[in-house]
Formats: sequence, C-alpha cells, structure tokens
Amino acid sequence: MLDGNAAAQAARTLHEAWRKREAIDALPAACLPRSRGDAFAIQSALLAQSGSAGWGWKIAATSEAGQKHIGVDGPLAGRIYADCVDAPGASISLAGNRMRVAEVEFAFRIGRTLAPRGSPWRSDEVLDAVEALLPSIEVPDSRFARFEQAGAPQLIADNACAWRFVPGAPAPDAWRATDLAGTTVSADVGGRYRRDGVGRNALGDPRRALAWIVNELSAHGIALEAGQVVTTGTCVIPLEIEPGDHLVADFGALGRVDVRFTD
Repeated sequence: MLDGNAAAQAARTLHEAWRKREAIDALPAACLPRSRGDAFAIQSALLAQSGSAGWGWKIAATSEAGQKHIGVDGPLAGRIYADCVDAPGASISLAGNRMRVAEVEFAFRIGRTLAPRGSPWRSDEVLDAVEALLPSIEVPDSRFARFEQAGAPQLIADNACAWRFVPGAPAPDAWRATDLAGTTVSADVGGRYRRDGVGRNALGDPRRALAWIVNELSAHGIALEAGQVVTTGTCVIPLEIEPGDHLVADFGALGRVDVRFTD
C-alpha cells in the first residue's frame, strides 16, 4: 500500500502532466500504484492538488470490448471535476486532447448520500437514491502515452481517463419505468457520420453500472454524495471527433444533448 507521501508524489506527476498537456510513459517506480486501493489514494491526492471540487464520477470500460482495448478485467471508476463540466451546446477546445473521441452515456444525479457500509448496496436501494437521469456526453483523455498498456491501477489513478463532461437536461420521470438496457441511443457527428448504440452496452444496463460504482466506492471507504452525478459508460462505440464537429446525441423520449468541438 502506498503511503501518503508516495500518493502525493504520484498525484504531483499527473497534475503537472495535465497542466503542461504532456504525456508520460508511467508513474515513477517509487509511487507506482499496485492496487485499486493505491489508485484511489492517488485520486484523492490529485483532487486536492487540482484546485477543483469533486463534481461526480465516471465509469470506464463497461463493455467487454472496452476492457479488452485497455487490458483490464473489469470497469474502472474516476472522478469528474467541477471545472471540467460544460453546459449543453457548449464549445470544447480539443487542444491537448490526444484521444479525440466522445462517448454518449446515461448519467444519474444522486439525491441522497450512499455511504460506505459492510454489506453491498442493492440495486433497488441505489435507484431509490437517484434524483434524476441525465442524457450526457463524455469527452475522455489520458496522460499516459500508451493508455492501452498502463494497467488498471495507473488508469484509475488518472481518473479513468476523465476529462470533459456535458450533462443534458433531466429526462422525464417516466425513465424509471423505461427499459434502459433496451433503449436505443443515436449520435450524429457533424453530419459526417451517424452511429447507434443501446443502453445494455453499459455493463448490461446503466442501472447495473450505477450499482457497481456505489459498491466499488464503498469498498474503498468512499461515499457517493448527494448532488453528485455518475456517468455509466458509453452506449455507443466511441465517436471519432475533430475540430468543427457538432455532436448531437439523441436518447429518444429521454432527451437530447449536444456539444461542439473547436481547435
């Protein structure tokens, strides 16, 4: 287990890489995370150094294909920072972004804190704490030059490739009776191409993904706090984006959300 000094050193390395928009091969050996526990300690130190506030959480690698792509055996949890949240229709500069993809996701705003506990949180308990469903777009990035080879602990330390996030307007309350796993989602990228997906691509069901992260955080002594938002993983194969694109994500009766990209 990393001690506080090592976690702080790892966080400084990542913070400087983000500030300078540089890529690194790996964290130094003296502060290399070996477990998810190490990684969450670095996440916490990185948030403190960022000067931002923790706004919410993301889940990466919620599909088998996504897990194979980055060489992990399960989903990853990362923090979304308050100063990385954009309003629908906003323009996001892609300067310094190396991944150049966007992801269309179901997100949930939490209305009641779910604190760590000894027994797993049941899905119905988690859903009872949800205040709203938000159709959303995530724009990921990583500070690792070869993020596909970084491994789960380093990726989690770097907030599971979290970067910018665009939450849409809350869906109608009828979402609670909707089959989210079977809900089709479409994305139009500036008229260049269209791609469709379905809710079950996020760990079988976005609600299942939400329950997963509550229990993942609980296992590491972290509460999912009232007011925070969780985005549950892409429902559409990641969308290649470039400056000038206007991405419109359509969740049918649950709403739409859009974002523009610039240099």
